[in-house]
Amino acid sequence: MGDLLKDKVIFLTGGSMGIGLECARKYLEEGARVVIAANDEESLHQAASALRIRMDDCMFCDVTNAATVQWAIEKTILRYGKINVVHNNAGIAHPAKTLHDTADHEWDLLFDVNVKSILLTTRFAIGSLKKTKGCIINTSSLVGEIGQEDHAAYAATKGAVNALTRSMALDYAPYGVRVNAVAPAGVWTDMLRKWAASLDDPQAMASYLDQIHPLGYCPQGDVIGDACVFLASDKASFITGSVMPVSGGAELGYRSMKRKTEIQ
Repeated sequence: MGDLLKDKVIFLTGGSMGIGLECARKYLEEGARVVIAANDEESLHQAASALRIRMDDCMFCDVTNAATVQWAIEKTILRYGKINVVHNNAGIAHPAKTLHDTADHEWDLLFDVNVKSILLTTRFAIGSLKKTKGCIINTSSLVGEIGQEDHAAYAATKGAVNALTRSMALDYAPYGVRVNAVAPAGVWTDMLRKWAASLDDPQAMASYLDQIHPLGYCPQGDVIGDACVFLASDKASFITGSVMPVSGGAELGYRSMKRKTEIQ
């Protein structure tokens, strides 16, 4: 247990599973109070049990709905008196389609969950963040910079998250509020494992996910949590507008298969 985040109150969307759950775990280990907002009742109960936190700190919240986001943030402030960090982690990646095959409702849902949710949390939390000189962390993705086959709409939302992060950083810097993002490549989550297991050749997918990271393996969500702890802490007090790759070097370019063979 550490104290990097002692006495900080963190409002975390999409924190009941996957990367969000690992971030919540890391935040708690560093002394923060964490309020999780998600729209899946079962996973909220599981998160409360796994993290050993009160169910009152696991709020059912549709991040695309202004009224429920306002309610969750106001309830957090009423309980703890402040918010130091808003971590916008909630996100979806489906459908896996080319752009012309993407239906209007699929496009709208992607942008509502991945982008509009940032608008809503900021709208209702910025007053408290100004008082605490807090920070905002957005979970982006490497595909927001490099693109992804059959995920044009998803990649577009993450490109929007990156642009928002930089523009928000400029808007809120005069108030001492920092805004940064983390950009993973592949990350093993329960959802990814289930999807990989459903494929004809799960091992081939596992090998592919290892190979896209120059450090040689696809990580667990805890590495993203470690980066977010740093960005949420006073150790990052002079960092804003950054989209931080947490990707094992996946953004650095293609590697020679010959060199890969030699290393092995």
